[in-house]
Amino acid sequence: MPAPLVAARNLGSKVARRVAAVPARVVRVSRRLGRAREGMARVLDEHRIEREIAAVASGRGPIVVGPWLAEVGFEVLYWIPFLRWFAERYQIDPARMTAVSRGGVADWYADVAGGYVEILDHLSPEVFAARNARRQESDEAGGQKQHAPGALDRELLSLARETLGASDARVCHPSLMFRLFRQFWLGNRGLGLPLAHTRFASPAPGDGDLPPLPERFAAVKLYTGRALPDTPEWRGVLASLVARVAERMPVVLLDTGLALDEHEDYRFKRPNVISLRGHLPPARNLGLQTRIIARASLFVGTCGSLAWLAPMLGVNTVAVYGDDRFLASHLHFAGHAFDAMGAASFEPLDLRAVTALDLLATAGDVRS
Repeated sequence: MPAPLVAARNLGSKVARRVAAVPARVVRVSRRLGRAREGMARVLDEHRIEREIAAVASGRGPIVVGPWLAEVGFEVLYWIPFLRWFAERYQIDPARMTAVSRGGVADWYADVAGGYVEILDHLSPEVFAARNARRQESDEAGGQKQHAPGALDRELLSLARETLGASDARVCHPSLMFRLFRQFWLGNRGLGLPLAHTRFASPAPGDGDLPPLPERFAAVKLYTGRALPDTPEWRGVLASLVARVAERMPVVLLDTGLALDEHEDYRFKRPNVISLRGHLPPARNLGLQTRIIARASLFVGTCGSLAWLAPMLGVNTVAVYGDDRFLASHLHFAGHAFDAMGAASFEPLDLRAVTALDLLATAGDVRS
């Protein structure tokens, strides 16, 4: 083919390739612009939430913090550290704040809230559980979080204001925290967001009578949930795990017998294992469990809930799970938080690895 024709053909091919590449470049640029717009929208939303938080802190009047109706794990790992940041950031005297929660956890809030309202002093455990379940279904599409105040929240806030004698008390509602941290939990924001809005401290476990306890023991709180589904396989593995711990020291099961949410305690019947079922009254159960854990030499529990609290109490912790799909961001955050505050050791244990390596026999007597 003559040279001029070859050159023309090559030039035509080059032009065609460039023309074909234009849509791909347009798509890439469009996607980058879309991500930039989404990022800007998230930043603006966070700024709006920050302004709402600042408005709550303004003035000198009382502030109700709560009511807390969601998971225990989020309360100890995020909500109370968020309140510490809130008090520090806006120089709020703890005497202005009254916490509303359940289970006798006034001590958890002692350094940030001068007052405490116990929900279970006003609602029976059965009524509270039923109404909270309805709240989750109607307000949270079945989830446990608190993205907006609902009917139960409003009723409890009215009760708290009545208790305080302050009908105009401002409210720092958990929805502020849930909305602020949501993008972190979704994976769209980095660790810096929750770390910048939390402050960690070791809670005081409080005083008072406890059930008889061994001098040295392991506190165990294993319950069903998304991280530890209720299956025959996991029941067998957990029974073997508890048996191994019981060979080293007495095991005290923090088995409440309560049904305040969808979780249910695993129960183990074997030598050197003591159940506290019947010794943990509903309105004090979490406070008592906190004080028992603080006395323990070791805590073993389902990853979540009180497993986040035990290292803050200075107790070495093994947090077990069989499904980590909803744990990654919390484990990442907890690891940084525990390191920063000098907490006791926190060791996540993936039971899938345990069973894959046949580290524990699966035989055991367990019922849930």
